[in-house]
Amino acid sequence: MERKNMIIIGVIVVIIAIIGIVFATGALNNKNQISTPFDTEFMSGAFAGNAEKANTNESYVASFTDNEHNVTYNLTTVDNSSALMEIYQLQGVKGPEHRSFNGNNWNIYFGEAVPSVNNTTNVTSNESMGIVICECQKESQGYIIHIIFADLKKVNFTLNTFGDSYVNFVEPLLKTVNLKQSSNVPALHDQYGMSQADFQKQMDMVHQIKAGNYSALQQGT
Repeated sequence: MERKNMIIIGVIVVIIAIIGIVFATGALNNKNQISTPFDTEFMSGAFAGNAEKANTNESYVASFTDNEHNVTYNLTTVDNSSALMEIYQLQGVKGPEHRSFNGNNWNIYFGEAVPSVNNTTNVTSNESMGIVICECQKESQGYIIHIIFADLKKVNFTLNTFGDSYVNFVEPLLKTVNLKQSSNVPALHDQYGMSQADFQKQMDMVHQIKAGNYSALQQGT
């Protein structure tokens, strides 16, 4: 009888050890087992899932697509990402939520969009896409990650950072991101085809509108 009990105890110990190994290696998390590392001139890290890089002509723009989960990642850097997000907010983007990983303070925004005809994402209908925008402004350089979910319903997208889309794709990415300081960072006013002075006038108007002075919008037209 004592020998039988020892055998049972031994089996239980082995089972517990196996369970410990499974959890330690993440073997039970088979949804996003594949991890795709990336390295650009301004940012490196890893995506949760198998993401393929798209060809781009700009050194400060990179795009990756995870066809299995219908997720597209667009990475970019500019001198003033905070100003860009203020413009996005006027266009209806919600947020931000704030998260910090690896010494990087991220502002996380949420929105929806209807795919265009020439969209690079894997979209087969005109249904709305879910978009998560992660932005981090350093002293002289800002970083932006647009994460586009082609099917809004499948990812259980809600306007907060605790939906499936955030847990399964956004946070795992941000935990791996390393931001690089670049030379000749693209200027945001150049991206809008404006001089620095004209762009500043537009930003002054944005600030007035955000403060509730909607007459500034009429003055700017």
